[in-house]
Amino acid sequence: MNRLEGNVALVTGGSRGIGAAVALRLAEEGADILLTYENSAERATRVVEQIEAEGRRALAVQADSATPEAVTAAVDEAVAMFGRLDILVNNAGVFLVGPLEDLGSAEIDRTLAVNVRAPFAASQAAARHMGQGGRIINIGSNVGERAVFPGLALYSMSKTAMAGMTRGLARELGPRGITVNLVHPGPTDTETNPADGPNSEVIAGFTAVGRYAEAAEIAGTVAHLASADGAYITGASIHVDGGFTA
Repeated sequence: MNRLEGNVALVTGGSRGIGAAVALRLAEEGADILLTYENSAERATRVVEQIEAEGRRALAVQADSATPEAVTAAVDEAVAMFGRLDILVNNAGVFLVGPLEDLGSAEIDRTLAVNVRAPFAASQAAARHMGQGGRIINIGSNVGERAVFPGLALYSMSKTAMAGMTRGLARELGPRGITVNLVHPGPTDTETNPADGPNSEVIAGFTAVGRYAEAAEIAGTVAHLASADGAYITGASIHVDGGFTA
């Protein structure tokens, strides 16, 4: 399928996990890709090489999403490199958890900077370049809807904030033909939350289907929202969580 032929996508945090799967899927569907990474330069290079093997153009840019200037610069670089920007996937995030009493201002500030401020700043910058058919897709989390363990308050709060941002941006950008949506992944087999990890059996048991997702399953929903097939979906929070929140 080439539903995204001629499109340019920016995927933040695209060097591994869900971000890498999203970048690869969008490339398979025809998009050229700029992806950001914080520390994983080698992994980012491997993703770029895989995208180029699909016959698409790709570029990896180092950017710490805690710094809004870095996020804005990545948007500008995508436009400078490829001449346009059609799709923004706000995927980069941090997962800082712990007892309420142990969370200091540094953890609070970084979580809100990366998980809330960065997607907002990136969306601001991207909207300046997007026209009719533009797509902004935010990656949330199932624990934004259901915090099943103690210690998740800070992370859950940051992901819940994305729902309000998504609805507000959808209303504001809709008249310009730009859609904005939020995807809430459930337990997904990644390096930070492996399907064979110490608590994986319990976590999988919270889903209706009894298993973790593959990152590619999350990417499939993102690709649908990014394509013309998703043109009438905006302001939505879509749970790709195996029934975790059912």
